[in-house]
Amino acid sequence: MGKRVVVVGTQWGDEGKGKITDYLAGRAEVVVRSQGGNNAGHSITVRGERFALHLIPSGIFNPDIQNVMANGMVIDPVSLFREIDALAARGVRNYRLMISDRAHVVMPFHLVLDGAIEALKGDAAVGTTKKGIGPAYTDKAARVGIRIGDLLDPIALRQRIESNLAVTNPLLKILGREPFDADALTREYLVHGERLKPFVADTSVYLNDAIERGKRILFEGAQGIMLCLDHGTYPYVTSSSPTAASVPLNCGIPPMAITDVVGVTKAYTTRVGGGAFPTEFEDETAKRIREVGHEYGTTTGRPRRIGWLDAVVLKHSRRVSGVTGLAIMLLDVLTGIPTLKICTRYLIDGTPADHVPGSYRDFAVATPVYESYPGWTEDISQVTRFEDLPENAKGYLRAIERLTGVPVVVFSVGPDRSQTVTLKQIFED
Repeated sequence: MGKRVVVVGTQWGDEGKGKITDYLAGRAEVVVRSQGGNNAGHSITVRGERFALHLIPSGIFNPDIQNVMANGMVIDPVSLFREIDALAARGVRNYRLMISDRAHVVMPFHLVLDGAIEALKGDAAVGTTKKGIGPAYTDKAARVGIRIGDLLDPIALRQRIESNLAVTNPLLKILGREPFDADALTREYLVHGERLKPFVADTSVYLNDAIERGKRILFEGAQGIMLCLDHGTYPYVTSSSPTAASVPLNCGIPPMAITDVVGVTKAYTTRVGGGAFPTEFEDETAKRIREVGHEYGTTTGRPRRIGWLDAVVLKHSRRVSGVTGLAIMLLDVLTGIPTLKICTRYLIDGTPADHVPGSYRDFAVATPVYESYPGWTEDISQVTRFEDLPENAKGYLRAIERLTGVPVVVFSVGPDRSQTVTLKQIFED
């Protein structure tokens, strides 16, 4: 029986999930993107060439893999076509892609609303990418959303657009923005529907059949658990849940189908946008990490905020997502730093805390308590076994295991697929 493995980000996103998914996809038969939209970005290096994916699953480079964009996603067709065309221009044309007819569509008015509403928040803005993701999920919950399947039906599409604009256009007027025309949108998105049609299917039916046939399936999401709408640092979160617990709902499969959860974490911590970040620091070491690790947003290009590794956050992610193994990314970026720190608990108004508090105010005032570890100076970029790491690098990985209670199953020593060391084969039965 093939395993069904979920890859989750255990921090605030940008942990390197794309590389791990691409690496694990070598042993998978199906790769599924479960939620989010083009507000996410995965960077993958294949044979020395770097690719940035925003919507398309990370298995797209392997023509033998079935890639699935599941019902939990919100998809901007314009962005998707741009990504498909960019891949084709670089020679990636032979792939298998399936898109759920139940996935929701990011419409042009969602982008306008995203920017306008974020501007209204002023200092309370959450740092959205302004890709329309939040408004698209809002419309989904308000039951005025437009789904991929609607783009294939002229009558249904016109009705759905009219229903939506009856709510959206008055809001746009209040915000001082121009209203949208239902006829123009219907014509434009029927054209998009024609291009999407070969890919559209009931992906829940496909995935459940694949499970019954014992296929090895890899599920990937967007962002990280600390941006979860329920279990993240609310309100500085995304509009969906990147946890492994959300995968069954977002893909239309039974919960017991998931066999393993790989939690991806950087060897340090980063965050983009607003929100509390207890281990954040800004000095020459932080600048070094940012430059060596190329810590700039894949989607936005914004410089990422830098912090020491936070074991409290990792334990939180383990608890709410059932992480069974850790993948430690960008370990090589820490080479040359004399002393490394890991946060083991917080002090909140002087009171010790060993978990992420539900109160954002409490999290915002949390002071990290650190353990310090000696760094290493040796080049580890060509290491292929744990045994070949410098002793201090081994000690750092062992400390992560001890502090989180989760074994390290993979670690990365560089951007290329070949610079990945497996300690446990994920898809072995």
